[in-house]
Amino acid sequence: MGNLYENWVISSIILLLALCAPYSDASAKTKSKVKSAILYSPKVELSSGISSNKFYFDVKFPKGHIALKSFNGEVVNEEGNSIPLYEIYLHHWTVSRYHQPINSTGTEGIVPVNNAGVCQGQVLPQYFGLGSETRKTATYIPDPFGIEIGNTEEIPAGYEEKWMINLHAIDTHGVEDRWGCTECRCDLYNVTADADGQPLPTGYKGGVQCCTDNTQCRLKEGYKGYNRTVYLKYTVEWVDWDYSIIPVKIYIPDVTDIVKISNGPKGLNVTHNCQVEYDIGRCNTSQKHDSGCIDVKKTSFPMIKGGYVIYGVAHQHAGGLGSTLYGQDGRVICTSLPKYGTGKQAGNEKGYIVGMTTCYPRPGSVKIIDGETLTLISDYSNSKPHTGLMGLFYFLLAERL
Repeated sequence: MGNLYENWVISSIILLLALCAPYSDASAKTKSKVKSAILYSPKVELSSGISSNKFYFDVKFPKGHIALKSFNGEVVNEEGNSIPLYEIYLHHWTVSRYHQPINSTGTEGIVPVNNAGVCQGQVLPQYFGLGSETRKTATYIPDPFGIEIGNTEEIPAGYEEKWMINLHAIDTHGVEDRWGCTECRCDLYNVTADADGQPLPTGYKGGVQCCTDNTQCRLKEGYKGYNRTVYLKYTVEWVDWDYSIIPVKIYIPDVTDIVKISNGPKGLNVTHNCQVEYDIGRCNTSQKHDSGCIDVKKTSFPMIKGGYVIYGVAHQHAGGLGSTLYGQDGRVICTSLPKYGTGKQAGNEKGYIVGMTTCYPRPGSVKIIDGETLTLISDYSNSKPHTGLMGLFYFLLAERL
């Protein structure tokens, strides 16, 4: 009987080790086979006060069936050197995926391949995206997880997979109001209509509709300005796809989202109306919190499909105080706080958000269940008014471990 028991224990240990091995081996294997590439966008021509907000299609990107592990970018000059935010403000960059008929050019026949949600349509479709915080925000996806791309089974016959970059940079040399230009105040850009020539919404004081491509922010009187060429330098890390990698899905909720829920024949019908931007006015004495003037904005939304949280980070503009994603029971899923610069060198510019803290929960420790309602809160200082603010949250979910 003793021998039988000992054999059972040994067999159990061997089985346990076998079950654990794929995860451990996958981590070691993935780390040893990470590939990387440093790439550049097409050149961007800027002059003092000019806002450049262009979309670049079919940009250079890794090919094949792979798992993306990281993507980050920054604005550099023609020599490849980093440019401080107080010279060229990086409002945002995003990278998005699409399918296009083979041999097509330009935007002919494009079929967007959006992230998993939650905003609907073409709002926030990106796979990666950051702004001024780009240099000091971690984007690496831990092992054995990755974003799967290039799977030929998911690409329609006759199509190929391509990538698009949207880069919004504002040259603030010689402008009358640097912060007002970065917040895209309409009066500084002398804009009363959007990019399509339609009148701006009533009460619209600032935001991306006023600093569209090639708009001019007001310069100081007598300032002549100058021209310069810049690029988005972006670094991509990836591994070749294999059985050991666990795919993750991308979710980007927006604190301005107006959510409507109704019951339908197949369950809940959820519609999202993400505004992306919002303004806040200056606080008065009655609005002050114990810690000062803080504007708190929040939204709640159901997650139709849940999973395990692998990574999380917020996106805010100057004045941001942090953002938190909560579960239905009030538990904190992830809090992301801004890092403000204190100096002059690129990556530490005083007054600018130069990084956001990220969440890397132990795999399996933070789970969102199917149908769970999440709440997103975004805090900003409103000791002075702001326009064109953002309160986005980017998180990755794995449906299995």
